[in-house]
Amino acid sequence: MTHNTHPALSQRSIAGHAQLPSAATDLILLGDLTGRYATGSYSRLSSDGRTVIPRGDRQGAAEHGHRITAAIACHVARVGGSIDQLIQLLLHPEHEGGRHTRSIALRSGQTRALDYIHRVWNSAAKTISTTIALSSRHDSYEVLAALRDRIETTPWRGERGRTALRVLRAHLNFAEIAGGPLHHASERQTAEEAGVSRTTLRAVYETVLKPRGWLRRLRVGHGREGSTWYLGDGNIPSHGDPAGLSRSRTTQFPPDPALEEWTTPETATTADIDSTVLGQLMGHDAFAHHALGSAALMLISALHLRPAQTAAELVGTSSVSRATTYRTLKRLAEHGLVQHTGETWTLAPHALEGFGIRLPDADNSHTPAQGWANIAEQHGTWGVAARRKALHTAERAAYQQALDRLAEHRSRAVVIVRDGHQVLVPVPRPDEIPPAWHAPDGRVLDPVTGRPAADWRVATDGHLILITPADQRSYDELAAAHAEALSEWESVA
Repeated sequence: MTHNTHPALSQRSIAGHAQLPSAATDLILLGDLTGRYATGSYSRLSSDGRTVIPRGDRQGAAEHGHRITAAIACHVARVGGSIDQLIQLLLHPEHEGGRHTRSIALRSGQTRALDYIHRVWNSAAKTISTTIALSSRHDSYEVLAALRDRIETTPWRGERGRTALRVLRAHLNFAEIAGGPLHHASERQTAEEAGVSRTTLRAVYETVLKPRGWLRRLRVGHGREGSTWYLGDGNIPSHGDPAGLSRSRTTQFPPDPALEEWTTPETATTADIDSTVLGQLMGHDAFAHHALGSAALMLISALHLRPAQTAAELVGTSSVSRATTYRTLKRLAEHGLVQHTGETWTLAPHALEGFGIRLPDADNSHTPAQGWANIAEQHGTWGVAARRKALHTAERAAYQQALDRLAEHRSRAVVIVRDGHQVLVPVPRPDEIPPAWHAPDGRVLDPVTGRPAADWRVATDGHLILITPADQRSYDELAAAHAEALSEWESVA
């Protein structure tokens, strides 16, 4: 099928006058020629949730076909099409993109295929309603800028809320690099960027960011791929507390309205911080949980955006409770990072040096009186980020070794027929091959010719033979099969 069929498809107007984009037309007519939707289709996570195992050929093809079908449904929904038009596109016999749907109709009947299309359509319609179509890179930057403004004016109350802001800011950094709300990031990568542990990261994912609509995981990462995320606008309403972020309420309420005290949380319903400053500082050891912490990040970000604020004003702009604000300002002042004149507080002239952040009207030719590393050392957190990164590096290396072992395939035993009965001819067990037979590159040397055998390999663990991708058995299973074949061979002989 060639591109000369594109005009015929393009003439099929979707929703009266709207037309499918060329990418959708290619996908419908020709299928996934580039393999864009094949990534991850032919492998899956095992039951332990840590290792990756290959899917069967039929399972992988079905997953690949489902992704193509879902993508076509999203294209049709995006231009305002209907489910009837989607059915026509998918069931057309000449459209390669509908092969998966037609195979369902062939195997299970037309009714089953139509039910499948309805499920895909409902999912696509829901996805389209919560995402934004970006036609250019300029549109992407506008969306991200609007999202950054919304993040900076949203109150993030409590320790969990402030931690969630750090994680969300890390994802915004990744999105800005990717050029849009859709981006890829692993847990380890995000934890290092935000300066938190993976346990804390998962907690704020599940309790704050995903329930509130700030983040949506489109695909769980496995293998060498990170998860696929989409940044939302946090418009999902919460119950009770407007922020809904704290494990326990940290803002203060009056004991009795009759006392004519305030009847709302002391922190305002909107905030006003510079999240760019927060994003640059949050990964440093000085802002670890047992050092200055997230409250200091919020106060510094608020003072950088608007200098000379009173403590009462900072309570509103930073979303930090009154007691924590006073306590944190005192700690920052002890380290020479903030200074106050009368009732107002400002950042010290050289407080943010070393991070590429310059204060307005400040002489940046000097170094701060007390370095960030010294602050981290005083609080016992110096080296936390380096240790976290080293741990993640070791975990990645161990995971990579596990993937490499899973990628090593074993040989099938030779089968002969003796008196109409199939007999397995036992091959030498890899761990019984003499070391002299092992070539430096992992191949096996033929003891007669001294040349590498074409179809033998020694795995990285020294036990497994690499031949064909047909066998996925473990070493214990191979050893048991070898013993069984050897016993059968000896009985026949």
